[in-house]
Amino acid sequence: MMVYLYTSMLMFFSGLIMFSLKRKHLLLMLLSIEYMILSLYFVMFIYLSFLSNDYFFSMIFLTFSVCEGALGLSILVSMIRTHGNDYFQGFNLLW
Repeated sequence: MMVYLYTSMLMFFSGLIMFSLKRKHLLLMLLSIEYMILSLYFVMFIYLSFLSNDYFFSMIFLTFSVCEGALGLSILVSMIRTHGNDYFQGFNLLW
């Protein structure tokens, strides 16, 4: 049980480090956020299996994470169409 917990903590913090280091491209930031969500799903699945509860809440969490991923990809596509790339340097929010 503790091995899974430590593995998921390692996954979450490595995703958090990559999110903070690779903030130049939007696609890399979205991938690191999805990796952190996957580690949170893994923790929740292990916790619910340890308590022998229903996995209904994990399906709701998975649905919301898929919706978040689709929203992030739509923002990425609209940003590439308007600006030509996914760099945050060329994207000014004040214009």
